[in-house]
Amino acid sequence: MNITRHSAIPVQQAVDESPTLARLSQLARQSSARMALVRPIIPAPLRKLVQPGVPEPDSWCVLVPHAAAAAKLRQLMPRMIKALQEGGEPVQAIRIKVMQSPH
Repeated sequence: MNITRHSAIPVQQAVDESPTLARLSQLARQSSARMALVRPIIPAPLRKLVQPGVPEPDSWCVLVPHAAAAAKLRQLMPRMIKALQEGGEPVQAIRIKVMQSPH
């Protein structure tokens, strides 16, 4: 019986060697960078509720747990877009998605 043993590799190496994982890692970094730019605009009690979503070339999606949080973010959207653009992100629109709670 021939047993093949695979050696473990560091996670970052696995990410770097897989085009799919590398792209997902890049998107996560970009989304986190965008979140860092808008975080100061979001009221402190709401900050922990807002989750960064998928970045697209000219738009971005953020996730919130309920409609009240979405309504407040919609009021802040012009300021958020301006902060993103001033930070070098070419965002023209932000989509706000209310996350569905598990039933």
